Amino acid sequence: MSSRQRIVNPIVLKTLLPIAVLVAVVLLVAMGWLAYTAARPPQRAYLITPEQFAQFSDRGLKATEEQWTNRDGTSARGWLLRGGTDVPAVVLLHRFGKDRSWLLNLAVKLNESTNYTVLCTDSRGHGPNPPIELSTFGTAEAEDLGAAINFLRSLKSAQGGALTTKQIGLYGVEMGAYAALIAATNDPDVRTLALDSVPASADQVLQNAVDANTGLSNVLVHLLARGGIRAYLFGVYNNASSCEMASKLNDRAVLLLSGAEAGGLRDSTAQLVQCFPNPANVEAINDLPLTGLNAGSATGTQAEGYDRRIIDFFDRTLRATQ
Repeated sequence: MSSRQRIVNPIVLKTLLPIAVLVAVVLLVAMGWLAYTAARPPQRAYLITPEQFAQFSDRGLKATEEQWTNRDGTSARGWLLRGGTDVPAVVLLHRFGKDRSWLLNLAVKLNESTNYTVLCTDSRGHGPNPPIELSTFGTAEAEDLGAAINFLRSLKSAQGGALTTKQIGLYGVEMGAYAALIAATNDPDVRTLALDSVPASADQVLQNAVDANTGLSNVLVHLLARGGIRAYLFGVYNNASSCEMASKLNDRAVLLLSGAEAGGLRDSTAQLVQCFPNPANVEAINDLPLTGLNAGSATGTQAEGYDRRIIDFFDRTLRATQ
């Protein structure tokens, strides 16, 4: 190496070092901002509450506000529609960015049609003034679902016995579907699953949240968000594969739903069919004109047809397990 090179290299390094440090700082700040904003879903008023629903209906809706404790000691909440004694129960789980009010109409129809007890929950970070600020994109939500199921099992009838049977049905959309899939692997009494627009992993839920927040669908942005969320939710965030979870579910009745409006979630849902040990137990419909992503705010024939499909599935499959 010439003496000139020995002189130039330190000068070049001294010039580039501040630039490299600045780039690193910018990337770290971007990672932090993306993680911070993505983990905090937008706060909105409920689409409709049970009290408002009752004003526009002659059904005499009796949904109660309930609270229970998650396995990590945090608080959870939901609307409970009690059914008959000694019949199954169903838990409904919304997509990321929505809340339990988007599922209230389906809950009412399901409760009235089947006499099942139905519970609509708010996932972490969702709904007005959520008791937990941060979403984990389906990871901790799966554990929370286990606590919600235990809450249902604790309910008593007027006679003092258990209100529901041990058999549980789960309905979930996007993040809710992902959490339901994971929770089912830990509870053999979850006998039926109706899953709409299932993500391939928690990363896909995160990616969709980042796209909605930034208006960008960019590989670098997604990489920064993933890195940021792993640091921000260290020890909590788990990017388990939906296919891996499905492979652990034997002898469960499964309904997989999606449609063109689901975008990439349509593909991940279609690919999930072959992951179950017995695909013969899986009903898959991938061409719906309306999916659970928007069914909560829809009206008319398509919305009624979507709800009826879910209700008939639970009525047929859960009743067969009694």
